[in-house]
Amino acid sequence: PGLYRHFPGKDAMLAELLVGISERLLEGGRLRVAEDEARGDGSPEALLDALIEGHIDFALDDRPLITLHDRELDRLRDTDRKRVRRLQREYVEVWVGVVRALYPALPENRARVTVHAVFGLLNSTPHLARPDALPGRAATAALLHRLARGAFAAAEPT
Repeated sequence: PGLYRHFPGKDAMLAELLVGISERLLEGGRLRVAEDEARGDGSPEALLDALIEGHIDFALDDRPLITLHDRELDRLRDTDRKRVRRLQREYVEVWVGVVRALYPALPENRARVTVHAVFGLLNSTPHLARPDALPGRAATAALLHRLARGAFAAAEPT
């Protein structure tokens, strides 16, 4: 109730949360790419690892936001929902570029499908177990990282 005083209503609060996390993910992805480019000696593999680690941090630290997104995205006003989706598409494209640099034989559409699948995997954290039932943050993060890398490797044409 006290939180609503800072927003015109529930819709505005919901939009702020969902647009905000979409902006934060996109900015984080772009920042990792920019840092890699600034170093000049980066590798697509290290950059993909950095993207995966950043998304895992989000998925483990912001589990309630993932649940909120799943339940409430369709309830956003049309303009806010479109903004969230646009930001998410841009975030996907950041990943697609990195994945294709690491796996050049991977067609763009297949890379995009794989990125979405990896997001599904990483964003499954609210459904894994109670937070205290997980094997620990570091072990869970390491497992998610290996699974994500395995998904990208499995997508490469044989």
